[in-house]
Amino acid sequence: MIKTLDKSNYAHWDSFVQATPDATFFHQSGWKEVIERAFGHKTYFLYVENNGEIMGILPLVHIKSLLFGNTLVSTAFCVYGGIVSNDELTILELDKEACRLAEELGVDCLEMRNRVQKTPERPYKELYVTFRKELDADVEKNMLAIPRKQRAMVRKGIEAGLTSAIDDDVDRLHQAYSESVRNLGTPVFSKKYFQILKDVFADQCEVLTVELNGQLVASVMSFYYKDEVLPYYGGGTGLARNVKGNDFMYWEVMRRAVEKGVKIFDYGRSKIGTGSYSFKKNWGFTPEPLFYEFHLVKADSLPDINPLNPKYRLFIAAWKVLPLSISQMIGPWLSKDLG
Repeated sequence: MIKTLDKSNYAHWDSFVQATPDATFFHQSGWKEVIERAFGHKTYFLYVENNGEIMGILPLVHIKSLLFGNTLVSTAFCVYGGIVSNDELTILELDKEACRLAEELGVDCLEMRNRVQKTPERPYKELYVTFRKELDADVEKNMLAIPRKQRAMVRKGIEAGLTSAIDDDVDRLHQAYSESVRNLGTPVFSKKYFQILKDVFADQCEVLTVELNGQLVASVMSFYYKDEVLPYYGGGTGLARNVKGNDFMYWEVMRRAVEKGVKIFDYGRSKIGTGSYSFKKNWGFTPEPLFYEFHLVKADSLPDINPLNPKYRLFIAAWKVLPLSISQMIGPWLSKDLG
């Protein structure tokens, strides 16, 4: 029997997520609250229960936008998603319900953000990869595992006198992140979103900020899940480039994670051929393809809402020169539909 998650069953859902190897940080019930509170989108967190035992889950988010289309996504604003179950019949049942719901809602398409290919007959985007690497228990061995040129960048940040601190709030994170994404021509998320993430995920969420003589250089929000660390939202100020602030920042996340006993560093998603793709490869990480599979409903082709699409070139160029305060004001209105 398929059910829809409500607050009374959050703990039951999360127990399943914790116990199931294929489940990710982005399958947790907290995302339902985050997305509803921060963006106001309708969510459908579906699960199959048999004699009180959850057999499988599928978190879905409905984003309906005049600018960016009408989609049902597992999971919007997240890099991983899709059905989690060890039972083939449950997988088929949840998939069938997702397709039925997509048809009922009249969306352009249903998107499943799988780490591995689940439905080969469906089209998928050959656009994204993820970068994951096992960490050594010895901090210095992780430093030596970084390729020589990139390791030199980290050393330069250390020699520049950079220091890191853990922030209790998201103020400096939002400032650094805003500047960074504005410079890339991308609308920024609201500060409210980051605060909700920190509130909902609490001990799983950490904000690390890099300083130079008390001056903001860079900041990153990381998620801790099982034996993994996922630096997820990060950015640097204009000062970061000169003092190798971003290189130092990600090393600090890695170093602290090792000291906590974390075993996997998940550098997250990048588009093939972009600067972030090259940056992560330079750290010695091997790209792994992501299989974002689509069930087309009203659309006759895959959506192409990403900065590499030529039709967004003028918008991106204009956004890059916006005053930071204006981009912080307008950005959240746009980014809430860019799931």
